[in-house]
Amino acid sequence: MTKPRLLRPAYFAWIVVPVALYAAYATLGLPHLVWSYDYIGDGSSWSDTHFTRCAYLGPYGAITILPADESCAWVAFFRKEAGQ
Repeated sequence: MTKPRLLRPAYFAWIVVPVALYAAYATLGLPHLVWSYDYIGDGSSWSDTHFTRCAYLGPYGAITILPADESCAWVAFFRKEAGQ
């Protein structure tokens, strides 16, 4: 009769997922969706549209940025310091 092993490596495999999620949170922050934006252009061509302001809404509230590259991403990641 063999003794059961109480500490198998497979018992701790689930720890990888929460550690990876925390690492992503610490590195990137939490996701925020674009809520509104201002742009320059007539709106007829997406390539001729230059965004001047992007407002995002997420867990840390509304965050407004002035895009340096004149484009707004649909999803942006922010840390808590940016929301204050």
